[in-house]
Amino acid sequence: MNVAIVKYNAGNIFSVINAVKRLGIDPVLTDDAEVLCSADKVIFPGQGEANTTMNYLRERNLDKVIRSLSQPVLGICIGMQLMCKHSEEYNTDCLGIFDVEVKRFVPQRHEDKVPQMGWNTIEDCKSPLFKGFSQPEFVYFIHSFYAPLSPAFTIATTHYIQPYSAALHRDNFYATQFHPEKSGSVGERILKNFFDL
Repeated sequence: MNVAIVKYNAGNIFSVINAVKRLGIDPVLTDDAEVLCSADKVIFPGQGEANTTMNYLRERNLDKVIRSLSQPVLGICIGMQLMCKHSEEYNTDCLGIFDVEVKRFVPQRHEDKVPQMGWNTIEDCKSPLFKGFSQPEFVYFIHSFYAPLSPAFTIATTHYIQPYSAALHRDNFYATQFHPEKSGSVGERILKNFFDL
């Protein structure tokens, strides 16, 4: 299987590469439009800041390339947020694949820490991405911004300060706010399910 990982100025890319390799697939890390368009599957992962990252994508026309992809695409963490319409992080217009506005967590109590960092459960999972799950399952999160629940796009939910979208789906585009590559056997199963789509 030909798997391409979008190369851009985001952190945490190499843990995704290693997770994919553990499944017996040797992915290519690339910002080449032709390579991305010809891949069987594309992963758009990372950690980073929305505005700087969107500027980087636009400068290289990667924003248009990602929107044009017709094969299964998986956004992870900042990848998911950038696939939304807009982010409150530096008032950033994003890719607009999901008609969702990304919000900043606002602590309600003293014990509410931002960013959310660590293990949390996902539930209400409804997608082939979560095939074989017994719910709820624990996965790993690290983020300060979140995508609110959306009847049209939410395929898994979690709760931190308030309920929000742990995963989104539209057509060939899938996205998770959590990090499958850091989520042990559960995350490995999600990646395998994505490759089986």
